[in-house]
Amino acid sequence: MKRDVFNAIADPTRRSILMSLTNEAQNVNALADKFDMTRQAVSLHIKYLQECGVITIKKEGRERHCNLEVEKLAEVADWLEPFRKMWASKLSQLDELLDELQSNPKTGTNKHS
Repeated sequence: MKRDVFNAIADPTRRSILMSLTNEAQNVNALADKFDMTRQAVSLHIKYLQECGVITIKKEGRERHCNLEVEKLAEVADWLEPFRKMWASKLSQLDELLDELQSNPKTGTNKHS
């Protein structure tokens, strides 16, 4: 089965593993210590992430170090770009409306003095 970047981010545990790798590579044991699940369960998530291409694993002696492949994750940003543009446009329109309402208050409102 071919997995992709969207399979990788579909699970909260896998997203947490990816976030843990944003600053530096980590070995599997260090990653497993961060989760309330067995090392085997974390290893399965790591294997899944590797199959998706979002991490690589480098063996150093007896340890396996996980490295984030940020280029692969760029696919998510590319996919989200039309939605980001849509929301930016909508927020810009809202800003314009609020500016207009503040600069042109309605006249003839019923005020009691």
